[in-house]
Amino acid sequence: MKVLVINAGSSSLKYQLIDMQNEHVLAKGNCERIGVDGLITHKTDDGKKIQYEVAFPTHKEAFMEVVKVLTSGEGKVIGDVKEISAVGHRVLHGSEVYKVSTKITEKVIEDIESFSELGPLHNPPQAAAMRACVEVFGKDTPMVAVFDTSFHQTMPEKAYMYALPYEYYEKYHIRKYGFHGTSHRYVSARYLEITGKRPEGTRVVVCHLGNGSSISAVKDGKCYDTTMGFTPLDGLIMGTRSGAVDPSVVTYLMNKEHMTPDEMSDMLNKKSGFLGVSGLSSDARDLVNAKNNDHHHGAQLACDMLRYQIKKYIGSYAAAMGGLTAVCFTGGIGENSSELREECCEGLEFMGIELDKTANDSASGSEMMISAPSSKVQVWVVPTNEELMIAKDTVEIISK
Repeated sequence: MKVLVINAGSSSLKYQLIDMQNEHVLAKGNCERIGVDGLITHKTDDGKKIQYEVAFPTHKEAFMEVVKVLTSGEGKVIGDVKEISAVGHRVLHGSEVYKVSTKITEKVIEDIESFSELGPLHNPPQAAAMRACVEVFGKDTPMVAVFDTSFHQTMPEKAYMYALPYEYYEKYHIRKYGFHGTSHRYVSARYLEITGKRPEGTRVVVCHLGNGSSISAVKDGKCYDTTMGFTPLDGLIMGTRSGAVDPSVVTYLMNKEHMTPDEMSDMLNKKSGFLGVSGLSSDARDLVNAKNNDHHHGAQLACDMLRYQIKKYIGSYAAAMGGLTAVCFTGGIGENSSELREECCEGLEFMGIELDKTANDSASGSEMMISAPSSKVQVWVVPTNEELMIAKDTVEIISK
């Protein structure tokens, strides 16, 4: 069975074609600048890379080009579009309605559109991409929606509720939703798979660290708490997002700087985080270079803030779950920065965390345990694979 995995944005369409017999990626690519002009980049499993400009007025034309590049020319990896058994779509927000991945129907698409206030940048184009997909592949090709919020729907009420008047939860569904759920689910499940542990009795902290970052507490294989909240703005300092701030800072700055709600949102989401603190860059690699080579105070401060916050969440989640079995690092920064992993674990020996420095230094981008044999708590690097998780869900649901 071959599954096409889709991650659609307002002007982009990322895709992977996965052969589920051996979980092998046959090809992957990205259709960019949809609605502007158009550019497709396509890579095959044998190393071919193709890139060319092509008009993408809508997502429909992007899907048509994906079919064309998969089935013909230099980038061909399948003989016929009928070899694609199903399509799995990443969806940002499922509200409280979709607690698990779901086969897509017109009703599901309408629901995804109705959650647009909760995910204004992602849900509308993802719904549009689903309709375009039906047009190109036909109604007989099954599609599955995999929601970023689903994994976190197991949080207890005490973890997901805010201490606001309860009527706002009832009227507007204001609560913690959490994001990066597909990644947290993949990494926590993969940890259990590698170690052969049963979910019951395990307490795992998953640190998904990248330009957008979140940490989750996974108890007995289910999400117990997570750092992102009503939106992906909450929690850790990120590339351009502030992470958690005192709500009074928002109203204070709006009054002082005469900012509108939209301007305030723009500042918190796009001008804060690493970029805002350092005044230099939103890329963690740039900050590490600057602090090490130029002794740049802002870069040093942004790095220190991230490491401090990660350490704080590991400790608080261990307390919330009543223990700690393992810490798993994933995401672009989590997988590739041995320095960050070492500094986040430093000082946590009292919790039973001891790092193997040699293992940690050699672990970048690869799946391996980086804790010392004497460590009571295991520490792992587990590269995330959201696309494979989406493909697995798709296979499971259409097989029913």
